[in-house]
Amino acid sequence: MRILVLQHHAAEHPGIFRDFMAEDGISWDPVHLYDGESLPALDDYDALWAMGGPMDVWDEDLYPWLAAEKVFIREAVHDRRLPFLGCCLGHQLLAVAMGGRCERMPVPRIGIGEAELTADAHTDPLFVGIEPRSSVLQWHGVAVTEVPSGTAVLAYSPAGVIQAVRIGDRAWGLQYHVEVTDSTVDEWGAIREYAGALHQALGEDPLPKLRADTAAHMDDFRRNARRVYENFIAAARA
Repeated sequence: MRILVLQHHAAEHPGIFRDFMAEDGISWDPVHLYDGESLPALDDYDALWAMGGPMDVWDEDLYPWLAAEKVFIREAVHDRRLPFLGCCLGHQLLAVAMGGRCERMPVPRIGIGEAELTADAHTDPLFVGIEPRSSVLQWHGVAVTEVPSGTAVLAYSPAGVIQAVRIGDRAWGLQYHVEVTDSTVDEWGAIREYAGALHQALGEDPLPKLRADTAAHMDDFRRNARRVYENFIAAARA
């Protein structure tokens, strides 16, 4: 199996999924869009992932490759029905590429939150074995506010923000970061573009508490990441 991964920043990679893929002998090829790499043909790939990033879905003036990426995602999901997984920005790009809408939140949501599954999630292949309510790491200032036709909303936060969707039968988006690792907070905390959102969401000197909170939930994060990964691979192979 071979997975194409769209990356929007060097530190926004597949995270713990890299360990799982190595264990399973699954190959994956990153496309460093932020570094000017071109989108390849999809013919040789069995699935497409899109990771997070510090830009917003509408920032095409600053990042012109976003426009081509949306077309690419639509081709993969709509035309080819390629299994797709988007995390955070990747989730938002999926929604917009397929006809949905995203908007900026009044205050960024960074820290440990909750994702509560909907009734549709109870029979969804990606969420087999996932608890009805899970603690998750959120790190976003934009949310999906209108979903495309043919979308099943699979999870909400307690505040009503969409946390997971399925479009069609083989494309999923997760607003939260299921791929988190022990080094995620420090890696992302060093990204210049995140500084303002961190202070707005968490106040002065936000990283020590965020690091400690994330570490306290890491066992649950790893367990859920493993389950989501295995469920996605099973669905992609089906």
